[in-house]
Amino acid sequence: MFSLQRVSTRIINKRTISAIRPILGLRGYATAQDISSLLLVEHKNKAIASSTFNALTAASKLGGNVIALVAGEDPDPIVSEVSKLQGVSKVLIAKDKVYEHGIAEVYAPLLASTQKQLKFTHLVAPHSAFGKNIMPRVAALLDVAQISDVIGIESPDTFIRPIYAGNAIAKVKSKDPIKVLTVRGTAFPPATISDQTGASSEAAPESEKPALTEWIGEDLQKSDRPELGAATKVVSGGRALKSRENFDKLINNLADSIGAAIGGSRAAVDAGYCDNALQVGQTGKVVAPEFYLAVGISGAIQHVAGMKDSKVIAAINSDPDAPIFQVSDYGLVADLFTVVPELTEKLKKKELN
Repeated sequence: MFSLQRVSTRIINKRTISAIRPILGLRGYATAQDISSLLLVEHKNKAIASSTFNALTAASKLGGNVIALVAGEDPDPIVSEVSKLQGVSKVLIAKDKVYEHGIAEVYAPLLASTQKQLKFTHLVAPHSAFGKNIMPRVAALLDVAQISDVIGIESPDTFIRPIYAGNAIAKVKSKDPIKVLTVRGTAFPPATISDQTGASSEAAPESEKPALTEWIGEDLQKSDRPELGAATKVVSGGRALKSRENFDKLINNLADSIGAAIGGSRAAVDAGYCDNALQVGQTGKVVAPEFYLAVGISGAIQHVAGMKDSKVIAAINSDPDAPIFQVSDYGLVADLFTVVPELTEKLKKKELN
C-alpha cells in the first residue's frame, strides 16, 4: 500500500496518473489524453439535423477525439457528410433497419454498448426531442447522472446549464466517470466542413436490439416555410388571437410576408390554435433567430425561456404591462387585429417594390 509521500514522488507524468487513479479512487478524473467523446448524429430523410452541427462544436470543446455514431437502415450518405465535418476523427456505423426511426429502446442499448466497449468518457447528443428521448435511457443503463440542456462547457467535468425555466444559470461539476450530455443547439455555433481528408469509418460494436417497440407510422405536415428550430426569423402567436382561424389568417400571412417560420405559445397550442410542433418555450422548442416577433403573447417565463436568446425581439400586445415587453428590443402597444393586417400589407408592398 502506498503512503502519501511515496505516491507524490511517483506522479511524474500522465501515464503514471492514469495507472494509480484506481488506487486513489479518482473515478471522475481524466487527463486530456483520456478524453474521448461519442457524438450521436441525428438525421432524417437523408439530411443531418441542424442541431447535430452545434452539438459537434460542443463536443470538440471537451478536448480529445470526437467519434460520431451514425445509425440507420441506409446511413452511408449521412456517414459521407459527417466524415467531412471539422472535429470528427472517426465515424462509427450501425447499419440496421431497427435504427431507421430513432426509437429510443434500440438506440439506448447501442450507445451504452458502444461506450462500454470503446470506453468513451463523454456521450453527447442535441437537446432535441430525439436526444431528450434517448440520452436519459443511456445514462440509466450506464448508472450515471445525465446533464441536460448544456449551454456552456468550462472543462471536461464542469458544465453550464439553465434552471428554473432559464431564470437562473447553474454550474454543474460531474464526478461520474462517464458524462452523458444533451446540448442546446442555439448556445454553440455550428461545425463547418473540414479542409482535410474525410475521417475514417468503421462498424459500430454490436448491441442488443430489444423488440419492445414497433414503428407504426407518422403523419407529417409539409410546409415551404423555414423549419422552426433553424429559422433566422420567427413570428409567434399567442392566446390573444382567440381562434385557430385568426391564427392561420394573421400569423401565417405575416410570417409569409417576411419569409419567417411560425411559432406559438403554449397557451395557443393548448387552445388548439396551432400544432404542438410549433410550440416555443420551456416545454417546446428553444429558438434563437436573428429576429423574433411575438404577437399576442403575454410573456410567461416558460415562453421567454425558449426565445430570449434571439438577437432582436419585437412584441405586439394591447397590454402595456405585459411581461413580454421586459425582454423586447421593440414593442408596440396596440390591438393586434388592427395592426397585424396593416403591417402585413405594408411588408408585402415593400417586397413587391
